[in-house]
Amino acid sequence: MTQLPAQTILIVDDQEENLRLVGTVLSMMNYDIILASSAEQAYKRLASRLPDLILLDVLMPDVDGLSTCRQIKAEPKWADIPVIFLSAADDKNLIVQALEAGGVDYVTKPFNMAELVSRVRTQLSLKQARDQLRILAEDKDEILGILAHDLKNTLAGMKLSSALLQGRSADLPPRCMALVDNIANSTERMLSFVKEFLANQHAERLQMKKQTLNLGDFVTLLTANHQAAAQAKRITLVSQIPGSAVQVEGDREAMTQVLENLVSNALKFTPPGGKVEVTVEPPIAGMAKCIVKDNGPGFTEQDRGKMFRRYGRLSARPTGDEPSTGLGLSIVKRLLDAMGGSIVLAENASSGAEFIVSLPIATTTEPAEEPATTQSAADAPTERSSS
Repeated sequence: MTQLPAQTILIVDDQEENLRLVGTVLSMMNYDIILASSAEQAYKRLASRLPDLILLDVLMPDVDGLSTCRQIKAEPKWADIPVIFLSAADDKNLIVQALEAGGVDYVTKPFNMAELVSRVRTQLSLKQARDQLRILAEDKDEILGILAHDLKNTLAGMKLSSALLQGRSADLPPRCMALVDNIANSTERMLSFVKEFLANQHAERLQMKKQTLNLGDFVTLLTANHQAAAQAKRITLVSQIPGSAVQVEGDREAMTQVLENLVSNALKFTPPGGKVEVTVEPPIAGMAKCIVKDNGPGFTEQDRGKMFRRYGRLSARPTGDEPSTGLGLSIVKRLLDAMGGSIVLAENASSGAEFIVSLPIATTTEPAEEPATTQSAADAPTERSSS
């Protein structure tokens, strides 16, 4: 397991005597000490070295401790560092403000050194435990990712081999062909699960970019890419796009994954001869909507409570024996939450499922990002079905 570095404490106080006193005591406890006499100095120290704990004076000239803490918590790489406030003011309202600003504790001056050391040890122990859990989680995710990639490659080879055998059905007895078909179907289900597992890992690690996206372009490309799959099940896949561009704020890669999941799910659960509609609506009250509707079996009341959970098993089953892992909708919800959007299942759907995706409209005039091209784009028809 990765070794944690020695614990470091940043002490911020405009009084040199306090810096010297607290720094000396904590140095004797074998902590690495960094000193700063102002908010500006504190930011510079943080930029060069991340401490495990910050002791922050509340009443400082220029920029006070509360404002300094808010600034620290607003910086993603500093946000997880615990802050203990130090102050001569034993005021309940001030203590509440300090905790609301992001502090984890509040120690009054003059210091009881035994109390201060005890509180420092407590917060550092908690920080160390969180760091160890984070490292374990990262190690676990890395190992699972490696295993999943290796398994994916193996399954892809098995899928190709079974496809070659299926192509030679005339040379094999029926009993052998039944076994080959069973291998092909099982391999396809496992390969789908591994791909969605990797997509779930990717969604958790995706660094969101604030981009201007033309929602209609995304829907046009995704419906075009899925026309072949729709035709194979005799499903009518149509899209309705407003005449004027609907531009939203979001991440291009995340938006592609959201629509990919919703459209492929709709096709998966719609029976042959059915219909899937993807509609983009003009913005209202600063939000734009994209609706994905099908006439499949829909969802039960029990389904509604768990459909966005990971690995949630729902009552409906794919109509063409396609694999289903229970990860798709949970990925969609996490990505939309990260983009400031939302997804709900329409309450008034008469039959089938109707998912409503809401996204904030773009506030800039920058050119819209092109949709991310999916793997099947080269084979998909270029024209779009219209209703």
